[in-house]
Amino acid sequence: MPRSIFEYTLTDWKRLRPMSHTLKRLRYYWVDHCYMKRQPKERNSTAVAQAITGRDVLVTISFNDPEAIAWQIELLRFYVPRACHIVVDNSSERTAAVEIAKVAAHYQIPYLKLPDNPWRSVSRSHGIAMNWTWHNILRPGNPRAFGFIDDDLFPTASDDLFAPLDTQEFFGLVREVDHRWFLWAGFCTFRFDAVKDKPLDFGQDWFMGLDTGGANWDVLYRSVDLSALQVPNTIFTPYKEGVDVRDGPMQWCGTWLHEIGSTGNSAVEADKRRVVAGILAPHLDAARKTRQID
Repeated sequence: MPRSIFEYTLTDWKRLRPMSHTLKRLRYYWVDHCYMKRQPKERNSTAVAQAITGRDVLVTISFNDPEAIAWQIELLRFYVPRACHIVVDNSSERTAAVEIAKVAAHYQIPYLKLPDNPWRSVSRSHGIAMNWTWHNILRPGNPRAFGFIDDDLFPTASDDLFAPLDTQEFFGLVREVDHRWFLWAGFCTFRFDAVKDKPLDFGQDWFMGLDTGGANWDVLYRSVDLSALQVPNTIFTPYKEGVDVRDGPMQWCGTWLHEIGSTGNSAVEADKRRVVAGILAPHLDAARKTRQID
């Protein structure tokens, strides 16, 4: 929903921002509407939707990182066995997409490659990928519950992202912007029966300062008392000693490690990946040993 006209300043009106924002929103909605109707080339989404009925579904929106997907699949199976895991691939690089498809096939994880994304902006691209998943897989699939996680988010202990849904309609990492708030798109779960009939929009609303997932402010969050919700603890840390957290951040969401892979510095990203591999190594070893025994 657009900002109230009373939130615009005199300068905004002089620059015709209320009108330009309205026109841009209409364009965004039209592009989203057209994209929702497109289907993957390799596989129909109907089969995946039929496989999730009544289940607790965790969707990874993957993007150009097959190594992270392999790690995540292993750790989810070990630490979050309740989840029915699906990979919806938003990769822009064909080579990466092919490798991610191979990883998913190796672990027998449902995989869908999204149609080519119309947006170049990372946040807007992520949001339309989530909306496509909601309209084409989750809503027709009728799961018990569902959630989204980033592809560089890894559990490091047993956890159940769906347990809080026994007492609330949604759960996840909260981001606050002025008097508004929303659940971060990379760590959120929802009780399907509570949201299935609502016009969900997992996109962004930069005109209100809200990143991916923030467009659900009016639909889901506006009328909810944030202080009454169970939310995970979170902390940002430098990925290694001697690095400022602003230059090389990692994030802990409870016992989940968020690598924060995109920093704009390829050298830092490569070094951080090395550090993350070291952190995850004992967990991956434990997961693989358990799988071998089974």
